[in-house]
Amino acid sequence: MYQGILQAITESADRFIEIRRQIHQFPEVGFTETRTGDLVAEMLKGWGYEVSRGMAKTGVVGTLKVGSGKKRVGIRADMDALPMAETSGKAWSSTVPGKFHGCGHDGHTAILLCAAEYLARTRNFDGTLHLIFQPAEELLYGGKVMVDDGLFREFPCDAIFAMHNMPGFKECEFYFREGAFMASSDTLHIEIHGVGGHGAIPEKAIDATLVACHIGTALQTIVSRSVSPFEAAVITIGSIQSGEAPNIINSKALMKLSVRSLNPAVRAVLLKRIGEVAQMQAQSFGATAEVMHVNGSPVLINGSEATDFAARVARDMFGAERVHTDAPQLPGSEDFAFMLEANPNGSYMLIGAGDEPGYCMVHNPGYDFNDKCLVPAAAYWCAITEAYLK
Repeated sequence: MYQGILQAITESADRFIEIRRQIHQFPEVGFTETRTGDLVAEMLKGWGYEVSRGMAKTGVVGTLKVGSGKKRVGIRADMDALPMAETSGKAWSSTVPGKFHGCGHDGHTAILLCAAEYLARTRNFDGTLHLIFQPAEELLYGGKVMVDDGLFREFPCDAIFAMHNMPGFKECEFYFREGAFMASSDTLHIEIHGVGGHGAIPEKAIDATLVACHIGTALQTIVSRSVSPFEAAVITIGSIQSGEAPNIINSKALMKLSVRSLNPAVRAVLLKRIGEVAQMQAQSFGATAEVMHVNGSPVLINGSEATDFAARVARDMFGAERVHTDAPQLPGSEDFAFMLEANPNGSYMLIGAGDEPGYCMVHNPGYDFNDKCLVPAAAYWCAITEAYLK
């Protein structure tokens, strides 16, 4: 049924692998994806898409209407890189110091461009296709900004889909899960105010550093005592900053937390209890604690109907042996969750990047996108479009 798509995508693959590697050489972090956006917009316009720019600063949306069909489908790819140095040693390594595509968003962009070219050339569908190239996924709120800027008001979609490559999963196989798939992520800062003093006269001071230590210990009881053992929850204290000298009792301390869960109700409990525990612990020492919610991304929840449809297309195209509908829930986070929250009839899936010994995980300085994923992933987006917009 889909052999024609696979053959056509295979024939164009080398061109888009080269484009992927060009994007890799010039990485851009969240909300600065100007060069990448220019490339995407120029290619889409050349193929006949109506192109809109400026949503979430650097976002690009390409729209192609074919026939008289009323259905509308959206497919999203992320474009941004990470603020870290690359050590892969590849010929197409990053040319920008301190920035590189360590999560494969260069691959996701090239995959969707490859599919876009085929769909514009063949036009074997009836309806409206919206291709959403999103900035700032690594900041976990680029998707939110696009939604807030009116993404689905300007480009309404009856269903939305997105895909991520995933090292550690079987190469070029597809992974789906209905319901909660990826965790919420909240960044919190806790600022503690005490009374500074001399290290030799502690009774005259209120030690903010000591208060931070006690708060840190108390926070770890939230998961074990305020959350059911059958629910997943994580509170990580990634940073405690307070003072520089050994003989000074510090009046201030700053704690930085990452909080994750796979259930919106659990997320609410965690955020509530963190505030209560921090403030009461500080009060017990005569100090104060201010809890600031820096940013947050909701639980990514896949719609049942859309996920069933997406998995069915994958089985029809690649065979049941390459399709998994019981993918494990992941504690990592993804801001496509904002789009699913606004438009619940959608699904986020994974394509395996390989699980051979020595594979490199995303966000590792030695990572590079597996170009073998480009053909099946791009062909799959074409099949999704043709199947949904019959």
